[in-house]
Amino acid sequence: MHLIRVDSVQRWMEELRYMSEVECMCILQSKPISVDEDVQSELIVNPEQPSRDGLHALLKRALIVSGELSKLFQKLEKNRWQRAHSTAVRTNCHVRSLVNEYHSLARSASAVRQQSEQLLLDKCMELTVLTERCTHTDDEYFLKTMKESILEILTAVEESFSEMIDAALTGEIQVLLRQLESSDNTCAIGMAIDSLLDLTQEGAHLCSMLAKEGAVVALFKICRQDCFRSLYASALRTLASVCCVDEGIQQLEKVDGILCLADILADESINEATRSEAAAVVAQITSPHYAFTQHLSSFLENMEDMVTALLNLCQNASSGEVFLLASAALANITFLDTMAGEILLQLGAIGVLFEAFQDQRRVDTPYSKDQVVTILANMSVLDQCALEVLQHNGRHLPYHCVPLTGVECLLAMLSEKPSSSSPAEGAACERVQQKAAVTLARLSRHPLVAQAAAQKHCIPRLIELCRSPAERNNSDSVLVACLAALRRLAASCPERIQDSDFQQLIKPRLVDSFLLCSNMEESFVSHQFSRYCQTSLKDTSGHEAQESRAMSDFQDVDTSGHCICPHAMPCTSASLSISEWCHLQSSQDVTASKQPKRKKTTELTGGLVTPSRGNKRSAPPTGPL
Repeated sequence: MHLIRVDSVQRWMEELRYMSEVECMCILQSKPISVDEDVQSELIVNPEQPSRDGLHALLKRALIVSGELSKLFQKLEKNRWQRAHSTAVRTNCHVRSLVNEYHSLARSASAVRQQSEQLLLDKCMELTVLTERCTHTDDEYFLKTMKESILEILTAVEESFSEMIDAALTGEIQVLLRQLESSDNTCAIGMAIDSLLDLTQEGAHLCSMLAKEGAVVALFKICRQDCFRSLYASALRTLASVCCVDEGIQQLEKVDGILCLADILADESINEATRSEAAAVVAQITSPHYAFTQHLSSFLENMEDMVTALLNLCQNASSGEVFLLASAALANITFLDTMAGEILLQLGAIGVLFEAFQDQRRVDTPYSKDQVVTILANMSVLDQCALEVLQHNGRHLPYHCVPLTGVECLLAMLSEKPSSSSPAEGAACERVQQKAAVTLARLSRHPLVAQAAAQKHCIPRLIELCRSPAERNNSDSVLVACLAALRRLAASCPERIQDSDFQQLIKPRLVDSFLLCSNMEESFVSHQFSRYCQTSLKDTSGHEAQESRAMSDFQDVDTSGHCICPHAMPCTSASLSISEWCHLQSSQDVTASKQPKRKKTTELTGGLVTPSRGNKRSAPPTGPL
């Protein structure tokens, strides 16, 4: 008897804290502050000005309830009935608190909403009662039957809870959008935009809800009115966050938002900060990670104006963040159509990018260098690019910069190393090395570039990257790119390769050289190469396959306020196209083979995207670099 009493008391003590604390809070929140109706009415918040703190509290409570429901599922799966009951009690209390918080946020409630809320509360109470019954028996048949009933009720609770939260958030979003569209007060509109931006930080689901409710349309209305120029930056930042989902990009296309962005970027009377936010939106919507981006028909119509404005922003950027956003947008645009590369060549982008690379005021992180080399790699498929690289001598740099030629800049990129132990920065340096090697391999089709690279000691650096895993941060993708560049240079300058390096890195099949320098299993590597070759043979359309292998993805980088880099711009790395893989794999002796006829390609996968937010805006690119 004594043991039974102790167990009962301990159980009661365990449950008391959760029940009393949350229940007391529910009761206090349910009671009016005053019985005087006149005084009480003065305390009611205007529904047109919803409390941001109240909305955040609602979202926080919803997150807690979601976590408790997940725990309850886990406890039921393990048949831990005592803990399942405790979790059910906590869930019931949190749901009641959430309903009360929602009532305090939106005082008016329809009969349908009240009915659904009451149904949810009844289901939660039923869940508590059933789990308690299961703690008093060991009958397996009874527990199995009850478990099925509880899981059914739990599923219904989860669905009802999600519907209630979505309805609550939709109502608050609609209030904010009405305030945005109907008010002429700059301060009120600014507060509404800030509230919308806060909502985008809660994840992709809320961004989708905002897009469906018309947030993109309302924000572009603000950006088209000169009287609201002071609000352009915050409106564009919010747009960049909303457009991290396909629904946002679709709405942007419908309201001709790309033309609006092009106008803002081209208008030099608008301050640089605002134009950089417009560049952030462009970088977000042109991310290679979004399939819908390929169907932005209006983008091709405005590409020349957009590319010109972005290049000017890169050239005149006053800070590293401005350059990063503008270059990220350009990097993504070069994936959309080869016309972007041709426009950039005509505008002298090669010189602008190399000069920026040497200017630490603008290019001060590996993430910015990643964007520069991405643009160069995508432009390097054009024949004229090689001549532009050879002609660059760095004469127009500021006095404090040491001028470097184009090939010397590529060599510096091959030597990029992280300045900290940050995994994100290390991944960015890997991408810089890899894309620099791919760029050098493509440019070395031109004999003069190959000779210049040999004279500037690019070959020893490539050999070092192949033989020393520490130099390439143990990256196999960097290894493959360096082997490809080394074999291309060896075809033009065989005398620069020592015999031992030739026998191990040049003469064997590419897969064999790869195995010598990596720790990967031979069977796995052979399988991968076979798959690439088979895919290439199946491509009978007459065009080179568009797919490429992204060896490493860059995600979760600093997202302080944007969903694109440096805030949330995810970016993938460069890789060789399938035909390049097959050619290099099959060549036994590069020095004796003819250069393959170049085909039109779109090879590197993804300069950037952002949001990263939610996970999202967590650390320096990205997301979306």
